[in-house]
Amino acid sequence: MPATNTQFEFKGVNHLALVCKDMARTVEFYRDVLGMPLVKTIDLPGNRGQHFFFDMGNGDSLAFFWFSGAPEAHPGISAPAALPTLGNFMSAHGSMNHIAFNVPAEKFDEYYDRLKSKGIEVTKILNHDNSETQTADHMHDDVFVRSVYFFDPDGVCLEFAAWTKEFTDADVAHDPVTADGIKKEGMIVQKALAQNDVAELAPAK
Repeated sequence: MPATNTQFEFKGVNHLALVCKDMARTVEFYRDVLGMPLVKTIDLPGNRGQHFFFDMGNGDSLAFFWFSGAPEAHPGISAPAALPTLGNFMSAHGSMNHIAFNVPAEKFDEYYDRLKSKGIEVTKILNHDNSETQTADHMHDDVFVRSVYFFDPDGVCLEFAAWTKEFTDADVAHDPVTADGIKKEGMIVQKALAQNDVAELAPAK
């Protein structure tokens, strides 16, 4: 008889978040070489970096951060020094930034309280949205995932994450940056090309 978890209903890994040196090169490899659909792109506030999500099947995502000024890959610099909202969340190229476990959205608040009751130091609940700050203190229609972060005993950053909406083409809206922080324009976003096409079709005055 298979073992069952009586504490939390895990539904696999929500996403695994790594740190890359060059987001454009990462898109070329995971999207174009391995064939993983790019389903969500984020420019972090304050020009701090980017966060891109690739669909690796079964509702699971592989995500990558690109941080401006991140340390070079170095064995031993393998995790953030602090949890999100509580300090520096950056980690080195090639590191595993955090693991997000997929949990049911309808049980998210219950699980948050359960973590705290077990004496685990957690962040506040982060309702990730597409606003300027990219988080809200309450649920609303634009929230796409709810998160809470905490460390394991060895300092590995863990997250409980619950998707709250399905992604559409509109969620892929940012060109990736190269290693020097310059966006590779047109690699993903074709807005300028589309505008040119419309202009060419406009009747002459």
